[in-house]
Amino acid sequence: MKWYTAGSALLLSLQAAAWDYSTYSSMDFQPPKLEVNKTGSTDPGYIFVGPRGTVQAAGIAALIYDDDGNLVYEGPEEVTANFRTQKLDGEDVITFWAGDMMSIGYGYGTIHILDNTYKEIYTVTLTGAFVTPDNSVKDSYCDLHESEITPRGTIICTAYNVTQHDLTSINGTSSSWMLDSQFHEIDIKTNQVVHSWSALDHEDQIPLTTSHQGLGKDVGTEQSDPYDAYHINAIEATNHGYIVSLRHMWSGYYLAQNGTILWTVDGEDGGDFEQINNPGFSWQHDIRVYNETDTSLVLNLFNNANTPTEQVSETTGVSMAIDLTKKTVTGLRSLADPNDPIHAVSQGSYQLLSETNSHVFMDYGSISKVKEFDGDGNVVFSAQFGEDNAVASYRGYRCQWAATPFWNPAVVASKTDSNVTVYMSWNGATEYDNWVIYSASDNTTTSTNTKIGSGDRTGFETAVTVDIPSDQYIQVVAQQGDNVLGTSDFVTF
Repeated sequence: MKWYTAGSALLLSLQAAAWDYSTYSSMDFQPPKLEVNKTGSTDPGYIFVGPRGTVQAAGIAALIYDDDGNLVYEGPEEVTANFRTQKLDGEDVITFWAGDMMSIGYGYGTIHILDNTYKEIYTVTLTGAFVTPDNSVKDSYCDLHESEITPRGTIICTAYNVTQHDLTSINGTSSSWMLDSQFHEIDIKTNQVVHSWSALDHEDQIPLTTSHQGLGKDVGTEQSDPYDAYHINAIEATNHGYIVSLRHMWSGYYLAQNGTILWTVDGEDGGDFEQINNPGFSWQHDIRVYNETDTSLVLNLFNNANTPTEQVSETTGVSMAIDLTKKTVTGLRSLADPNDPIHAVSQGSYQLLSETNSHVFMDYGSISKVKEFDGDGNVVFSAQFGEDNAVASYRGYRCQWAATPFWNPAVVASKTDSNVTVYMSWNGATEYDNWVIYSASDNTTTSTNTKIGSGDRTGFETAVTVDIPSDQYIQVVAQQGDNVLGTSDFVTF
């Protein structure tokens, strides 16, 4: 699988390097091992990632881990992005994109919204007159880069449309092929598009000549190899419209509700603002707005500062203050690990965990690492889940999450010469802390159960050895204290 091609200047060739993975007796999972180094106090929450990059299908899924590196949840085996929790109607939900990633850095798929039992309550799709590189028709054209729920009950997704366009201004032809970067705001409950925006519709304000992405030899001459001038990768609803990140322009754009660009912050020269205290950035991802007023706001973003063909500087997490009255952009923070310089050529995310203590959680995209920084910029948590530049996760998050799955706990019993070992797990469950094991003479609900063992929860899977006659069935119960949360089916051995 290739995530980006050299022609797109976002090369991330995911090689056949296998990650170290865990295995379990009770579930057929092979998630990558999360190698954890915790050096300080962290904010509460689990680690949410969507790794990919190994030739094996097992383990390519939406994954949740705890701070000790134990698996908590593994979703279906599929390529995912933007796996995280969000608020919908005041409730915590899980959202993620799943679909097919194209070779030139975008994808076609759907956005899934799950409740705290992991039942899918909404599936968001995007349809319409989109053109693909091979003219194929997709069930949904939602791109992988964004799936942001707004306070108004909508969700914003990116989309890439192959378009024929005049590229003579950048030494192309009058009928070259390029990607139009778009976003669409969709009503979650009705799946209707309520707002759309196209970068090409604003070429007068975003000239193709300002793209840092070179056209490249033969790029754009065929529909199958369109030129990516913009590369949209983040959108967020704001007080007066939207903020949009275009990676190849090294810029964020503040849009009015009607799509007009009100102002631009440029990582190279400041755009519409005078730069103070070096707030520069390049090839960025995950731009977000905080503390917005009518005269000021704070922008946070993941500053890749690299592509496979260009290394500008070390990848950092950047926070900057924009003063709309004075027309200044001031650098506030630039987060990096002095003991582990990283050059992430693509993808990545910057998550402000708390405005109280200023902890920040960063996923390094093409480098399979996540780190948490405290308010003083010190690394208090780091973890890795594969080889550098061989395993990736588009974004990664630390999220607080409580879930009781709608499926039953899993159990497998393995007999040795003298006893039976019972292996128990409950994929996705966060609230139980102990197991009780029962034997029964048959597998009916009327059977009389006898308690034969118990054990505290240990990571994803717990193993307990018991003595039991060979003609008995086994059933396990997951509990929080003495409160029963889930009961398995009966099994034999």
